[in-house]
Amino acid sequence: MKKIVKLYEWTTSLPIITCLLYFSGLLDNNVFFQVFAGILLLFCVMSAVHHSEIVAHRVGEPYGTIILAVSITIIEVAIIISLMMTGGNEYASFARDTVYAAVMLILNGIIGLSLFIGGRKHHTQTFSPHSVKIALVALVSIITFTLILPTFTSSIVGPYYTERQLLFEIIACLVIYIAFISAQTIRHREYFITESTSNAENKHNNISNIAFIISLTFLLICLVIVVLLAKSLSTPIESLLTSYGLPRSLVGIIIAAVILLPEGIAAVSSAKQNKLQNSINLALGSALASIGLTIPSVSFVSYLFDLPLVLGLEILPIILLVISVFTVMLSLIGGKSNFVYGVVLLVNLFAYVFLTINP
Repeated sequence: MKKIVKLYEWTTSLPIITCLLYFSGLLDNNVFFQVFAGILLLFCVMSAVHHSEIVAHRVGEPYGTIILAVSITIIEVAIIISLMMTGGNEYASFARDTVYAAVMLILNGIIGLSLFIGGRKHHTQTFSPHSVKIALVALVSIITFTLILPTFTSSIVGPYYTERQLLFEIIACLVIYIAFISAQTIRHREYFITESTSNAENKHNNISNIAFIISLTFLLICLVIVVLLAKSLSTPIESLLTSYGLPRSLVGIIIAAVILLPEGIAAVSSAKQNKLQNSINLALGSALASIGLTIPSVSFVSYLFDLPLVLGLEILPIILLVISVFTVMLSLIGGKSNFVYGVVLLVNLFAYVFLTINP
């Protein structure tokens, strides 16, 4: 009886209510329902975290973190492409801004908060430096190909790629990401799991097939409705920001933050439980999926439908991105962490937001 009752908990009922509200059409020009939708959105994020943990326990690590990261990335691609198809030139840089914001939030926010909270509670936490090296090597290459090189190529004026360069970028990113996934799941899987993870895998059968299917279904529902609501609320958020004289680029940061909330909460929760390896797997895996799958997908659509696509960052964002990657590299390369690394990364995050508002 308890199992049946659990099926009707808020983690399943609220996402359904949120879907009904979204498709009812009540969000159009109605401030009350927009605010209510924003509250429901936060609960859907927490529901997604709950269901992702069940899925992760059932399939084992690192597959659970991969499922969450790739699911969110696929939906992120869908919202970016839909806005580009309908917005035209106005959203030519939206993919770049959103992916850049996501990477900065992951590297400085999620990893920084995980290291800070984990370090404050457990003093020193350990993890596999080999997994970090593999992820960071792949991440540095993909970031360079997608966000930095377009600013300095000379075949076309501006932060753009030519059609040939776009095809090269798509292939390069996919090859690197596939190689990383191969290492994480097959060739060097031992680098990405810990003894506690192995013990947890032995207990995964405690989760029934019905509970697994329900959680997987509602995980996808929660992720879809979170992104749909983020897209729906982006226009009123943009109007609110511009009314206060704030830059439009903040919209990309807010949307990226909402999309990344399930991953962020899951990563910080793992660090709090002294499972920092899971936090790092989720954070770096999400960064790689966000940039390594989103940009190639958007680039392919841009190439196919001849849509304008701005990829290259300006000098200030490039400097902030390089500082973030370099700081994460120094913080994680040794296999041990403490709260000081988290403080530095969080300061980097505040600097990124501050300089976005005050460039």
